[in-house]
Amino acid sequence: MSSDVVTESTRRRLNRRQADTVRRLTDAAVEEVRESGFEGLTVRNVARRAGVAPATAYTYFSSKNHLVTEVFWRRLSALPPIEATGEAGQVITALREIALLVADEPRLAAACTTAMLGTDPDVQELRLRIGLSIRRRLRTALGPAADRKVLDALEIAYAGALVQAGMGYISYTETADRLAEVAELIVR
Repeated sequence: MSSDVVTESTRRRLNRRQADTVRRLTDAAVEEVRESGFEGLTVRNVARRAGVAPATAYTYFSSKNHLVTEVFWRRLSALPPIEATGEAGQVITALREIALLVADEPRLAAACTTAMLGTDPDVQELRLRIGLSIRRRLRTALGPAADRKVLDALEIAYAGALVQAGMGYISYTETADRLAEVAELIVR
């Protein structure tokens, strides 16, 4: 593997210049969502804001769903490692961190919820990576003696909470609080 490989996108490995372009595009996507919401987001406008040609943007992202899902993936990947304590508090911390990734940006949170339900192959690939990453974080937080049923219950609780937040029943901040309560019950 080349030392120029910095990060891997859904579609291919990137050198430093390409990684910078992808970073500019994801940063620009967040700004566009903040201003226009998901409905007003276009890959073309994101490309313009990032200072790249639309064709270049489409080289890296197949759709606006792919682009916004990449934003969520990058935020999730940037979380600090979780400690394997096996304590309920650590599980609650892990769930809160994930639930709060986009909580302070309601338009971005709504965009991520919508985008991650996309059916294009690049979104499906990222959704798989996101799911596996969340499962690993929860398994690590549960410690070496993690019970598969407890892990499954926590994942289902998290997914259900995100659906409720995505439907507007509760805020993402409330989601984190409710997940903490549910985690206490499950881990006990």
